[in-house]
Amino acid sequence: LAKRFCSTYQIRADECLNSDQGWRRNIVVSLKVLERFAHDGHIERIVTDMQKIQVPAPMSTALRDYELYCRDRRHLRATTLRERTREIAIFADFLGSRNITSFDQMQPADLCAFVTAQHRLSAKSVSRIVSDVRCFLRFLLMRGILQQDLSHVLPVVHVPRDATIPSVWDPEVLIKLLEAVDRTSPKGKRDYAIFLLACRLGLRVGDIRALSLDDLKWETATIEVRQSKTLAPLCLPLTEEVGEALIDYLRSGRPHSDHREVFLTLNAPFLPFREADSLHWIVRHWKAMAGIHFRTPQRYGLHSLRHTLATRLLHEQTPFQVISDILGHATTASTLIYAKTDVETLRTAALNTEEMRHV
Repeated sequence: LAKRFCSTYQIRADECLNSDQGWRRNIVVSLKVLERFAHDGHIERIVTDMQKIQVPAPMSTALRDYELYCRDRRHLRATTLRERTREIAIFADFLGSRNITSFDQMQPADLCAFVTAQHRLSAKSVSRIVSDVRCFLRFLLMRGILQQDLSHVLPVVHVPRDATIPSVWDPEVLIKLLEAVDRTSPKGKRDYAIFLLACRLGLRVGDIRALSLDDLKWETATIEVRQSKTLAPLCLPLTEEVGEALIDYLRSGRPHSDHREVFLTLNAPFLPFREADSLHWIVRHWKAMAGIHFRTPQRYGLHSLRHTLATRLLHEQTPFQVISDILGHATTASTLIYAKTDVETLRTAALNTEEMRHV
């Protein structure tokens, strides 16, 4: 019935909406909530309302100490630190709902109940939450707040490594996307340069977002960045195509600003993109303008353009080590996942079913 409803109203998850059609964007999510209500008999917020989280006062000191420990001793990135402290705060709020006011009152049954309460989440999400809580329990043991190691009580949530196939764009579809960009407008100039950095150089979204004017080495025709994910330096060639797009944006599209980030918002006060912005909306806008509809459902954010570059290089028989260097991977193990997307090469490794039957 839900599928018929979406079909009748021609609702697509990736459609580009006008300002008066915002209600359509919530339809798919609303139907999923309704499905959970029909199954479980109650409704839960999809995103935890952190303003309603209540951490018992005796636990607050330990949380602040753990945050400082992760920042100063573990040197976690700001985004990782925020996510981890958020999950621990939710964990502390859960303990509070079970009348536990200090961490030394925890019992194995409380940990099991917390993990069970996450059953609506995907295995990958539960695995991350359990890992965060396990690290926190070890911190409490190290500080003497816990007298016994409870980390082993938490289950190991098995998530198959590299079980998914990266989403990639067909070459002709990618060309169609780039051709749809209006390069006469400031928005088009900016977005076109962003697209090329992703699909020609394979830069991560975080590195594109934080790209500084100082990272553009015009005299050596290179882009030199410190990767936001690994903090390792990365040097990439500033090709003529990418260089011309950047120059066009910097000269005719970028507003005057004291900010050193290359890419800024289009409206005053012309700020850099927010740290958590995936820039997915940029792809969605020009994908809709190009009238692109994929044959099968797939991801189509900026990261998929990075996947597309890796797949193209692999199809051109580029060595894995070279691809790994271009993408800024710490090891080639992370690059091997792209072998799954090179279907034509995989065909050569397929077994002959007739031969195998005789064997």
